[in-house]
Amino acid sequence: MKYHPFSGEKDGLLKTLFRYFMQGVLILAPIAITGYVLFWVFDWIDSFLRPFVTYRGIGFLIVIGFIIFMGWISSYFIMESVINFFDHWLERTPGIKILYKSVKDFFQAFAGDKKKFTKAVLANVFNNDVWIVGFLTDDEMEKFNMGAEMVGVYVPQAYNFAGQLYILPKNRVRAIENITAGDAMKYTVTGGVVETEGKV
Repeated sequence: MKYHPFSGEKDGLLKTLFRYFMQGVLILAPIAITGYVLFWVFDWIDSFLRPFVTYRGIGFLIVIGFIIFMGWISSYFIMESVINFFDHWLERTPGIKILYKSVKDFFQAFAGDKKKFTKAVLANVFNNDVWIVGFLTDDEMEKFNMGAEMVGVYVPQAYNFAGQLYILPKNRVRAIENITAGDAMKYTVTGGVVETEGKV
């Protein structure tokens, strides 16, 4: 049986094929993008020693091993004193201290004892009925002569490695208690399309 160019059967077949195509994209795209990002990170780390190490993957293992070794050895008192000495020196060197301190604080905001993105909040910024998901990063603004009732809220941008800091009155910030800070971050940077699980 031949299909007429404008027959309903052909339209039905095309819709079915398109639906299968979109299902395939939904399955393969996250896997492919995740695999590409992991490969890019692996290749980037591996490339540090590529002029000296010709076998792919060995450079990656050496760099990761060195980072772990530095983390381990820094826990010893003598090595900790040496690291603190360089840390003290870099934080007081003109020109270098701004870059060093900014990078150091940025990484400590995500890891270590000074994590900042652990308090997910809803911030009432633009309108009484408009709330955005953010993270409480500073719970007092007296250093800016704005009083103890003002707080700093960082709001990440969706699908972007950027964000905006808002200084708001405490009564316009509401803590998020039903989901974790990690889920709140995923929800924000994905534009609200990710599914979140409540706290156990």
